[in-house]
Amino acid sequence: MSAEVADLLRSMRGVWDEVDVDEWDHALQCAARALDDDADDELVLAAALHDIGHSPLLGGPGVADHSKLAGDWLRPRFGERVAWLAGAHVAAKRHLAAVDADYGAALSPVSKMSLSEQGGSAVDPAFAAHPWCADALQLRRFDDAAKVPGARTASLDTVLAIARRLAR
Repeated sequence: MSAEVADLLRSMRGVWDEVDVDEWDHALQCAARALDDDADDELVLAAALHDIGHSPLLGGPGVADHSKLAGDWLRPRFGERVAWLAGAHVAAKRHLAAVDADYGAALSPVSKMSLSEQGGSAVDPAFAAHPWCADALQLRRFDDAAKVPGARTASLDTVLAIARRLAR
């Protein structure tokens, strides 16, 4: 299982969704932010793998609904919570943009553009009522903070150790 995760993460080197960091750095920065916050293993793994739908091994750059691809890939391998959290990162962005004007204003230009393409800001009552909603919102904040060139990252070995612990 960890070999599949390693292959997916490595395939994201040189895949750009944002301007300043590629998906490889973004994934490992996101995992580092989750670890810094003492997140549990499922949240850390979801943070690291939330954008795997952009991997050329799955949907590829610019694929529509990359979050669904991530959730679908993760579910049988790591369970419902990891899959739901990764799959909910777009809904979390839409939610935060709807309830916090400062959040929406602080999004990167690329994230603002994708927000528009994803349907804009909106509160989905089912998302807001979900028992893991707070964790999805936290993952989204890790996501937004993980776009800094040269920022500290989690090691691939750390992410793979977590993946091994959670593998089904």
